[in-house]
Amino acid sequence: MLKNQNITILGGGIGGLTASIALAQRGAQVTVLEQAEAITEVGAGLQISPNGYRVLAALGLGARAQEMGLRSSGVWLRDGLTGREVVDLDFQKTAPLDVFLLFHRADLIDLLAKGAREAGVDIRLGQQVNAVAPDADGVTLSLQDGSSHRTDYLVGADGLHSVVRGVLNKAHAPFFTGQVAWRAIVPASGREQTEATVFMGPGRHMVTYPLRGGSVVNIVAVEERSEWAEEGWFHQDDPANLRRVFSGFCDDAMALLERVEQVHVWGLFRHPVANCWHKGRMAIMGDAAHPTLPFMAQGAVMAMEDAWVLASSLDRAGLEKGGALYQSLREDRATQIVDAANKNARNYHYANPIARFAGHNLLRVAGRMAPRAVYGRFRWIYDADVTRG
Repeated sequence: MLKNQNITILGGGIGGLTASIALAQRGAQVTVLEQAEAITEVGAGLQISPNGYRVLAALGLGARAQEMGLRSSGVWLRDGLTGREVVDLDFQKTAPLDVFLLFHRADLIDLLAKGAREAGVDIRLGQQVNAVAPDADGVTLSLQDGSSHRTDYLVGADGLHSVVRGVLNKAHAPFFTGQVAWRAIVPASGREQTEATVFMGPGRHMVTYPLRGGSVVNIVAVEERSEWAEEGWFHQDDPANLRRVFSGFCDDAMALLERVEQVHVWGLFRHPVANCWHKGRMAIMGDAAHPTLPFMAQGAVMAMEDAWVLASSLDRAGLEKGGALYQSLREDRATQIVDAANKNARNYHYANPIARFAGHNLLRVAGRMAPRAVYGRFRWIYDADVTRG
C-alpha cells in the first residue's frame, strides 16, 4: 500500500534513517530532511542489543553491522571502589545465539545512511523546518530558507524537541532526575575486555566498553547530585571535574579516566511518553514519542523497533489508519522500557556500605548459581522480534 506514496521524515538520526530504509523497501518515495549540514554524530558509543540487531538483519544490513560493530562478549559488574568482581555475565553461556553489538554512533549512522541511499532515499541536509501544517491530504512544511515542502505523510524522528510532537501533543516540562552524565571516548590500552564493564560506587557509576575493533573505549559516567545541569549532549566539561567525582575508584577505572582529554556533560531528565503518536497523516517515533533515560541501553534500539513497526503498519493499513495501528503495537512496550530505565537509574549506587555489601553479594551468588536467571530478567526486552509481526 506504500508504492509511490511520498513520505517525509524529519531527522537523519538512527531512528529516521532506519525508518527511511524500511519505508523505501516497501515501495515508498522517501525524503529525509536533516537540519545539520552533514550526517554526523557526536563521538559516543551505543549498545545494540539482539532486538535491535534483528531490525538491521531484516533490512539486509546484518552482515555489514557485524563487520562494523564489535560483538560484545558479556557484561562485567565490578565494585567501583575495590575493583572486585560482582558478577560476570558471559553471553556465550547465557545467550550464545544472541548478537550484542557495540557501535560507535557515527559508524552506525554511516551504515544506515549508506543503506538508505542504496534504497533510493533522498537525504537533504541543512533543512531547518519552522512549521508544520497538516490537512486532509498530507502535510506542508515551511522551511527556514523560505521554501516549502509538501508530503503525503510526515514522520517526526526529530528527537526530544520534536516539531511534530509539538503539533500532536501539549508541551510538558521535563523533570530533572538529580543525576548528570559524562560521555568520553579514550584510546584503548589493549588490555580492555570485549564486554561492557560497570564500575558501581556510592552515588555514582561508570560504564565502559570497547569500540572500533577495540581501538578505543567508550565511557559513560553518572553521578547523583542536587545541582541542576543543562540537558543536551554537547556541553563540554573539564576532564578534571570527572576525575574528581570518581576519585577513590579502583585503578582500572581511574586509568581510563586519566586518558580523558575531552568530555561532555549533561543533565538527565525524565520526559513523559507522548499521549498522541499520530494524527491524520503524521506520526512520531523514537525520542520524539518516548524519551528514555540511558539506564537500559535501549534508546537507539527502541527507535529502530519503532521504525520497522511504523513502516509495516503504514504498509498494512494505509496512510490514514497506519498510525493508529503503529501506536497500538508500540505504546505498551515503549512505556514499559521507559519505566524500567527509570527504576534502574540508581541500582548501581548503593551509598550505605552495608546495603552495598549485601546487594553485591546477592548478585555474586545469583551470578554463580544461576547466571541464566540473571540474564533472564531482561529477556522480555532482548527476545522481542518486531520484524516477525
